[in-house]
Amino acid sequence: MKDKREIIREEMAMRGKILEILKEGAKTVPEVATALGRPTEEVMFWMMAMRKYGLIEETEEMTEDGYYKYRLKEGRK
Repeated sequence: MKDKREIIREEMAMRGKILEILKEGAKTVPEVATALGRPTEEVMFWMMAMRKYGLIEETEEMTEDGYYKYRLKEGRK
């Protein structure tokens, strides 16, 4: 895995791609990672930052594997 600083530096470049993926509907972190072709650990960093800044939110829906699905924050298109 890359150094955490490298992963964080890529956040701005990946933000738009993640938002586009979530426009299709709610997805788990592993689903977004698969769509991006990136490691789940990296995508987790980016999505948690996006959650912290109010861009995305978790749904109440959880998969059998225990992953929450994330969607665009209400009012965001």
